[in-house]
Amino acid sequence: METTKKVLYTAKVHTTGGRANGVAKSDDGHLNIKLSTPGTGRAGTNPEQLFAGGWSACFEGAMDIVANKLRITLPVDTAIDAEVDLCLTGMDFSLQARLNISLPGMSMEVAQRLVDLSHQTCPYSKAIKGNVDVKTTITV
Repeated sequence: METTKKVLYTAKVHTTGGRANGVAKSDDGHLNIKLSTPGTGRAGTNPEQLFAGGWSACFEGAMDIVANKLRITLPVDTAIDAEVDLCLTGMDFSLQARLNISLPGMSMEVAQRLVDLSHQTCPYSKAIKGNVDVKTTITV
């Protein structure tokens, strides 16, 4: 039996000019940013930074959901440093990424279980599974 998918939220962003000299604006006005290519010295962010920010925020939310299910408390100073690389192999572009997760005071066994289950919960992690090389490092 198939379960009906319920849309919880739709982000709407209008982009012009692409990554080199673009602007991205959300329909609600909360996002209004200049885009630029890394290393050009131009003001603006890039898709890799946006992905790293979105993924790390979503992953921390997934960790909170999983922690509640496991009846554990996340450390108040939980933090995630996300790194997303834009790679070129021959003429093909790709991404690779790292999540460096800090869970101070948590045992490594509990932290690893939490992170593994969070990858199964986080929509970003699920979207890139099998498509992007991901390395996760946990510090307790």
